[in-house]
Amino acid sequence: MARIWLVFGSIAGFLAVALSAYAAHGLVEAARGPVGQALNMQGWHALALLAVGFLAERRMGRLPHLAGGAFGLGMLLFCGAVWWGALGGAPIGPVAPVGGTLLMLGWVLLAIGAVRR
Repeated sequence: MARIWLVFGSIAGFLAVALSAYAAHGLVEAARGPVGQALNMQGWHALALLAVGFLAERRMGRLPHLAGGAFGLGMLLFCGAVWWGALGGAPIGPVAPVGGTLLMLGWVLLAIGAVRR
């Protein structure tokens, strides 16, 4: 099960780099700022998913997996909402703040999981 976080983190990192290239060359100037911030968050949380995978390999328990779930869902919601808005989609409510809250929750869960044995 720990490998899924390593795979998901690797894919998220790859997509952050690939989408950054697209954003730099394929988006209008006004969309580059918000999308750049979303891609920055995605890159950092791709690394966090790798940390979750390594921690989950070393220790049994649910906390690393809960952290991974929070990171994964948070990235999809936060980054997805920013991309949706940048590409001209209709407002979709408080999706980005919910995603950001999940990202923060993931960090708390990761810290607790790292301390517990």
